Amino acid sequence: MKGGFVVTGTDTGCGKTWFSWLLVKALRAKGIDAVGWKPLCCGEREDAYALENANEGCLSIDEVNPVWFRTPIAPFPASELEGGHLDLDDLVNRGRILTERHRVVICEGVGGWEVPLTAKDNFSDFAHRLAWPVVMVVGNRLGALNHTFLTEQAIRGKGCKLKATVLNQVIEEQDVAGVTNRGVIEQRMSGQLIGEVMHGAEVLEEDLLSALMDRL
Repeated sequence: MKGGFVVTGTDTGCGKTWFSWLLVKALRAKGIDAVGWKPLCCGEREDAYALENANEGCLSIDEVNPVWFRTPIAPFPASELEGGHLDLDDLVNRGRILTERHRVVICEGVGGWEVPLTAKDNFSDFAHRLAWPVVMVVGNRLGALNHTFLTEQAIRGKGCKLKATVLNQVIEEQDVAGVTNRGVIEQRMSGQLIGEVMHGAEVLEEDLLSALMDRL
């Protein structure tokens, strides 16, 4: 397992940060030089601080999160409101430098796959320019199936490599949708769904970690 990987999600609040945090921690516990990277952040910076914590201090907060807009909206309107400039070439270069310095770089996305970053570019364009394999996190709740299949199509349509899909249990007690979603995803996306993150998990389960390491 070596290089950079993009963690995207079906929507905001699906558990990208939690999964990325767990993954970086699990890899570092095995002695693998893995770091979490949050190139873009809007609103509160807790996600970036969580990854900084998982990195065990080997990157500063501004290295973990080089672009921070204070307004809790999508990056493009946030940059317009705050008078900032988003240079995607610079961010792509920063990601590549990190892969030269560390064995594994986990890039956590912002919002969903098609969140606008600039007047012309979405997160999908940034991921395509990075050219890193993609892991999709699905927030397991009502509506997840539609979001999952649309996101899968969009990732593949962009020419990016979807390597694995992870179901994240965002609520403690599942309703009927939460119970049945896994079976439908496994049926429609044969071999893509490699496991689940349990609600409130503090450690990534070994079988899920092994499956990810095999895929990535």
